[in-house]
Amino acid sequence: MHPQYSWQQAWQEHFAGVQTEADLRPVLAQAAKQLGFESCAIGMRLPLPLSNPKVVMLNNYPPAWRERYETARYLSVDPTVAHALVSTRPVFWSDEVFANAADLWEDAGAHGLCIGWAQPVHDIRGTASLLTLARSHDAILSLEAGDKASQVAWLAQAAHETLTKVLASKPESPATITLTAREMDVLRWAGDGKTAAETADILGIAERTVIFHINNALRSLGAVNKTAGVLKAAMLRLI
Repeated sequence: MHPQYSWQQAWQEHFAGVQTEADLRPVLAQAAKQLGFESCAIGMRLPLPLSNPKVVMLNNYPPAWRERYETARYLSVDPTVAHALVSTRPVFWSDEVFANAADLWEDAGAHGLCIGWAQPVHDIRGTASLLTLARSHDAILSLEAGDKASQVAWLAQAAHETLTKVLASKPESPATITLTAREMDVLRWAGDGKTAAETADILGIAERTVIFHINNALRSLGAVNKTAGVLKAAMLRLI
């Protein structure tokens, strides 16, 4: 068996046993340590709500750094986070990367976080995450980057999928929303700008039936109007 496959298979078994966010943290920490990193973090940005997307963060950083990162609101200026929203290319921490976030860069170093490897992941649901592996010394040279690239990419994907599964299992998760086939049909036509009457003609049903299905869909989605319902259903890949 190829060593790379064996490594992935072993860690896949660990991820399979994760049921909660608390379970995920030590699994990630152990995998990071095996790859030569003292600290690790995963941050996930959910697609909803649109006005203020929910962000979930898990890490084993020193408590002092976690507090400092939050109180200084470094999330809003972290260039690796901004990069992760638009790209899936890995980022290696450097003076150049943090050129516009000097305070963050200096603070991280003061807390022993000097060397970092950040790997973004995006999925078809519109969710983005960023796995970061960090350590206090030993720069990441090209040889190490090449040797570990596939493992880090796989680990980022596995962590993303596992955290997505954990969050989806929560009762309040949008992932628990379901629509009937007819509800999805009427929302698709509404999304194309069709009125209830036009949708009724297209589907060969009564206008009042279209309205009935739209109202049921809006209740399931927790949407206040048809526009919000269509948008939310589209963001959740329900239509």
